[in-house]
Amino acid sequence: MNAPAREAGSLTDHDALAVAEDLAADFASGAGDRDAGRLLPHDEVVALKRSGLLALSVPVRFGGPDLPATVVAEVFRIIAHADPSLAQIPHSHYTFLEALRAQGSPSQQGFFFGLVRDGALFANAQTERGPHPVNVDGTTLASDDAGGFVLSGRKFYATGSLFADWLIVRASLAEEGQTPDASTPKALAFIPRDAAGVELVDDWDGLGQRTTASGTVTLDSVRVPAEHVVPFSPIFDGPSTYGAHAQLLHTAIDVGIATGALAEGVRQTAKARPHFEADVPAAAEDPTLIQVAGDLVVTVRAARALLAEAAREVDRARADVTEDSTAAASVAVAVAKVAAVRAALEASSTLFDLGGTRSASASANLSRYWRDARTHTLHDATRWKLQHIGRYALSGTRPPRHGQV
Repeated sequence: MNAPAREAGSLTDHDALAVAEDLAADFASGAGDRDAGRLLPHDEVVALKRSGLLALSVPVRFGGPDLPATVVAEVFRIIAHADPSLAQIPHSHYTFLEALRAQGSPSQQGFFFGLVRDGALFANAQTERGPHPVNVDGTTLASDDAGGFVLSGRKFYATGSLFADWLIVRASLAEEGQTPDASTPKALAFIPRDAAGVELVDDWDGLGQRTTASGTVTLDSVRVPAEHVVPFSPIFDGPSTYGAHAQLLHTAIDVGIATGALAEGVRQTAKARPHFEADVPAAAEDPTLIQVAGDLVVTVRAARALLAEAAREVDRARADVTEDSTAAASVAVAVAKVAAVRAALEASSTLFDLGGTRSASASANLSRYWRDARTHTLHDATRWKLQHIGRYALSGTRPPRHGQV
């Protein structure tokens, strides 16, 4: 993992996929041990930074390759196939680059895209615990007397924050003493990880995705210059692919878990003993396991195909942003996400049917596939995606504009 840093702007579609495959091979070798001991992947994240893959969506005018969503999604799937935690770490990095593309000023874009082009990793600090609804940010960004802002609040599930160079904090534009609500405008504050008043706590204790470093971020009167604040709420004032793009990458992670679990199931079958009633020399010749494997391959390959289709819809919508094109992209991604969730959960459970009792040993730690699937698939409720898909199909109702569809 000590290869020289790659020049991101020179990466082609083929290069990006080849680099991802090489990294994934390295990442896979230690994924089980990292999960079992909750060993945070510091070296692996350094390798990811040096690979050039963090800059795939940087626009050409800022020195990036600006590769299509079809490529970026497949890169995420490849990494998730090897280690879903490592795939989730840059998810918010890519999502907030979309916000920067949509709402950043030319000078902001030049500065922050330049950092990413040179290998910087951004991490999110956006989710909060109650009692307020999830679409309300109690964290506030209040103007100060010097023309900047003061950022105060507490964020949870800040994925990748311990590895990040910069934190992207979503906050309400509310003055001191004002209680934000769902109508309060929001902005993104870009702050260095080591800024005064920032405290990062490694307290993530999820049953899966154990090494994403999704801890707590406390913000105590952090000073933020105006040039490091990007409007967020206006992204949803008109049609955009922001939500579809974010959900596409979540979908790619779920599909990667599914393809990884399927591959593991095949490996376990090669080690398993056949059932005595099958009267065959190898488990792979047991007709009942052949049926199980065939059904699972159909489910997983269907999810992977829907991921690719959804990515193409996102690329089409980005090339021609309209109410109709962005709605079609959101629905295509929602369909793919539902299929990906089902495939990830089914594959990560069925691998034990393929592998038999031996595959359930604690030392093998194959439960990580199911634990990763169960944890990551809770990120966005598929029952609501089905609502949006059904309304679009029956009445042509476009999905709402927010970051989860």
